[in-house]
Amino acid sequence: MCFRTRLNAKIIEIEKAFEARFMEPGSYQPQEEINGFDFSSNPVITDYAPGEILLYNWGLIPGWAKNDNLKKSTLNARIETLTEKPAFRNSVENRCLVIANGYYEWQWLDEKGKQKQKYLITPVKEEIFAFAGIYSSWRDPVTRNFLNTYSIVTTRANELMSEIHNNKERMPVIIRKEDRQAWLEKKPVENFAFPYEVELKATKI
Repeated sequence: MCFRTRLNAKIIEIEKAFEARFMEPGSYQPQEEINGFDFSSNPVITDYAPGEILLYNWGLIPGWAKNDNLKKSTLNARIETLTEKPAFRNSVENRCLVIANGYYEWQWLDEKGKQKQKYLITPVKEEIFAFAGIYSSWRDPVTRNFLNTYSIVTTRANELMSEIHNNKERMPVIIRKEDRQAWLEKKPVENFAFPYEVELKATKI
């Protein structure tokens, strides 16, 4: 799974890495650790505006939802069931790149996970990268305000992540730089399921 990420890069570095510009630069705050369960707004690039870096909230809320309670269980979306799950199937064609320069995972050191080792996971070849994401626009029935939200797509773990994420054996889909446009252009999601991967390295924290 992927519930904690890192994006502590400067705006100029992110814009250069994605050849896009921040639409709300004053609202971006570099963070060493982003907790998904804070449901905060984070930088993404969407299929409809590939030259713009927008701020969307983590935790996808489908358009049909009566309230925002579902966001607690939609931080991640399993790539194998994207087209089946009610929360995600209407957003499969709404593609985005979720910008990061690392994410965190915990290795269980005992059977019940009472002892854990924290790792920072980063790609070997890219300092700033993108997770595969899907998004939705939701209108709060009470306030009538619109909220743009996203979920990070996950897949089966590769060899490294199977050793680290040894209780669930999942990992987020990291899009190779040369495939970013393909993801945004709605190429079949199965093309990005494991064994699709990037080379990763893990650092003990």
